[in-house]
Amino acid sequence: MYIQLLYMKELEDILKTKVQLSQPKKTVLNISYLSIWIRDVITSALKPFDISIEQFNVLRILRGQKGNPTNLQDIQDRMISKMSNTTRLVDKLILKGYVERFTCEKNRRKVEIFITESGLKILDQIDPIVESKEKSITSNLSDEELRILNDLMTKLRD
Repeated sequence: MYIQLLYMKELEDILKTKVQLSQPKKTVLNISYLSIWIRDVITSALKPFDISIEQFNVLRILRGQKGNPTNLQDIQDRMISKMSNTTRLVDKLILKGYVERFTCEKNRRKVEIFITESGLKILDQIDPIVESKEKSITSNLSDEELRILNDLMTKLRD
């Protein structure tokens, strides 16, 4: 493992800084840099489908409903990026034919959102591509290292 580390580019080299970063600062910057890098990889995989990461997330949430409706608040609560404008995301997916929205006749404030067959089909095409990218991104780590990394990130969030 030590030999592998000799060939890895240090964060200071990536940032082109001569300043020795404190471990907390280096950790936060490293996670931020990695997050953006992963986002770029996944975004490029989704680009041919004209789907953003946030739209992909909404489609996966709706698929997870297994044909049952959900509402904007439930989608928002399950989003990875809480800053997303869920209404706008759903509107774009409706225009693409991947999602349908129905207003309840008895309670006009109740709006139900469903994934369409087209939405399910596009996910069937996208899923293997994203899974392949995820495997590629994590390929330098063993299953045990991935488990430890996940445990550490969970600990960091708590």
